[in-house]
Amino acid sequence: MPDHTPPLDERTQAFAVAVIRFVGSLRAVPAEQVLGRQLLRAASAVGANYRAARRARSRREFAARLAVVLEESDESVYWLELVVAVAASRSAQLAPLLQEARELRAIFATALRTAKAPARG
Repeated sequence: MPDHTPPLDERTQAFAVAVIRFVGSLRAVPAEQVLGRQLLRAASAVGANYRAARRARSRREFAARLAVVLEESDESVYWLELVVAVAASRSAQLAPLLQEARELRAIFATALRTAKAPARG
């Protein structure tokens, strides 16, 4: 069965673009704007830091950079959950973003565990 999942670099960029579009639709009230800026920063950092991790010069550097990717993924989940709590009327629009953030977090948590595991051989 072929895997139709886009590569992680494309997936993280698509996630950032979707968040950018969503944040642009938030109301101009202080709470939503502050949450939106935090979400935007975290979501765009996922892909940027993943790109840096792919260019790591060692396994140790790769693991360290992946830890940052995982942290930003987790922050994205947190900010999305807060936006859902504050703007409950938009929860249907947020559901796919939150699902993707959670999936990315799980992927990077697994990747980090693998990267930190002792090398076989």
